[in-house]
Amino acid sequence: ILDFGYRLWIPTIFDDCDTKKKPATDNYEKGEVLKTHGAIESLDKSFATLQIQLAPPGSSQKMKNSDATGAVSTLAGINSPRKKAFMVIGINTAFSSRRRRDSIRETWMPQGEKLVRLERDKGIIIRFIIGHSTTSDSILDRAIDSEDAQHKDFLRLEHVEGYHELSAKTKTYICTAVANWDAEFYVKVDDDVHVNLGKLAALLGRHRSKPMAYIGCMKSGPVLSKKSVKYHEPEYWKFGEEGNKYFRHATGQIYAISKDLASYIAAN
Repeated sequence: ILDFGYRLWIPTIFDDCDTKKKPATDNYEKGEVLKTHGAIESLDKSFATLQIQLAPPGSSQKMKNSDATGAVSTLAGINSPRKKAFMVIGINTAFSSRRRRDSIRETWMPQGEKLVRLERDKGIIIRFIIGHSTTSDSILDRAIDSEDAQHKDFLRLEHVEGYHELSAKTKTYICTAVANWDAEFYVKVDDDVHVNLGKLAALLGRHRSKPMAYIGCMKSGPVLSKKSVKYHEPEYWKFGEEGNKYFRHATGQIYAISKDLASYIAAN
């Protein structure tokens, strides 16, 4: 996978991006911390599994009819039965990113009938994901409509575009993708990343049998509590004492989650 010419490797959840040596700590304290993290992970997995198993009957149907999934996909409509798929790749894009989209179309994303065959024969769905502007039927929305009429490779979301709404957009994408396709994996990728589809499919194929897979370049940065600092966390207090770190998570350029995790997000 290439990002502006640099090769990006996607490790599993067990690998960190930060390979710098950490300073040695007291063995006893380290052991106690590891025990605590292990217990928390075990509880989290058990709880998540129970949540999915105990989801009320018909929750997926309710989800399908909710506002979050009222999206339009050119090649697979939401009103049709969910199609089986191996993976759904949502390419996060913006109104101003036409050149990036064209670069992707000219490189790793098949076009026209080839895109249809990739979906039909390999179960690989690829869509640019974008919402709407703040103004109804604006020139920005009409430009996307025109582009989609030409290429037929968009998934329009019931979401108002904005830099501070990226997390909500990702959540809406996952909910919409789960409602449209019954896939084994759901992938989110930025529109400045060029993907080797064969290697990505092979990587995900090796994790098919693993429950609750979360695959990406993992990190855990500090929670920034000072308002004057860039990327200030308004709800820093939720993460404990000052100096705490975020839970380990994948960097945003590209990551994949398995069906059970995507279903959990959509149902909750």
